[in-house]
Amino acid sequence: MTAASRTVRHFHHLAAADRARLFLTEPGEIRVDGDRELLATALGATLYIPADRPGLADTVLRRSAEGMTSVVLDLEDAVRESGIEEATRNAVGALDELAGAGDPCTALVFLRARGMGCIPRIVELMSATAADALTGLVIPKFDGRTAEAWLAQTADAAAALGKHLYVMPVLESERILYRETRDAELETLSTVLAEHRESVLAVRVGATDMCGALGIRRDRDHTIYDVRVVADVLADIVNRLGRRDGTGFVVTAPVWEYFADHERMFRPFLRATPFVEHRAVRFRDQLVSRDLDGLLREISLDRVNGMLGKTVIHPNHVAPVHALSVVTAEEYRDACAIVGADAGGVLRSDYRNKMNEARPHAIWARQVLRRAEVFGVANDGVTFVDLLVALAGLG
Repeated sequence: MTAASRTVRHFHHLAAADRARLFLTEPGEIRVDGDRELLATALGATLYIPADRPGLADTVLRRSAEGMTSVVLDLEDAVRESGIEEATRNAVGALDELAGAGDPCTALVFLRARGMGCIPRIVELMSATAADALTGLVIPKFDGRTAEAWLAQTADAAAALGKHLYVMPVLESERILYRETRDAELETLSTVLAEHRESVLAVRVGATDMCGALGIRRDRDHTIYDVRVVADVLADIVNRLGRRDGTGFVVTAPVWEYFADHERMFRPFLRATPFVEHRAVRFRDQLVSRDLDGLLREISLDRVNGMLGKTVIHPNHVAPVHALSVVTAEEYRDACAIVGADAGGVLRSDYRNKMNEARPHAIWARQVLRRAEVFGVANDGVTFVDLLVALAGLG
């Protein structure tokens, strides 16, 4: 299968009967060479895997079969300095295996570069076959001083490999963290990225590096939005680079770092009532014991703050990101009503619990319909609990 003919489809791994029970409208097939914003929305939970891991291709194929839709083979923070050449060869070899696999990989695969010499070395090692499996490059510590050079290297790599390569810059430098340089940095990045718009799939943010520069590490009892100094940076990034007026990009949310149980200082984030109603109290306890209640809370706040998708470092985090990305029946019907109200005005929701204002809510409604195309629309009465239970194989 060539890269141009590939598609991505969420929840493909669920049985047909489960999809029929859960979805009013099932997720669609999103073409890799199709609409850029649709493909960016389809990233969902992007799993980072160290590029030096043995059996890398098998790991990607297994996770893809389990519902992962995007993966980054990480040559940067996850690999020690002395192991870069070996890890680069390992990652390129994995791409070659993925391209020739009898059971094709259904996930988007990216390489995270490390240093300016990394991309040319990748191109030297890569065959045309391996290139078919590569969707693009992730550029760490992307800032205004190096942006043009990174984007030029990506364009040169695409020309050398004879294919389109997407780029996902990671904003995590001190220039964007510090208040006195942030506005100028965002203005520079906005200008540069706009000039390369068709190559920029999404803008990623690295909250861990930003916290690290200030000697901060959030614990399991807090979301990144509780770390106000970093939350302010995320708000400014979305404000400048996430605009929905044709000048912005999809901005993805930062990583949740935890996946093991610990002694709690505060109550769990998850209310018990939805799980009682769905007879899934024990499942809720499992989520809480693995710190996934904090992740679910942060995913909800990601959406409210204008971000789509999320960087993840553990396979257990993929299902929560995807489950909370599904459009509810209520969201969908409200969005359809708003989009259909050509004359503007105020409409009472069919659910009799809110007013829908056609003009102020129009951009929101169009984004909901785009998300519905990618993640599907849940049946009436189906909640994130039902989706999580099904994705955990407990349904």
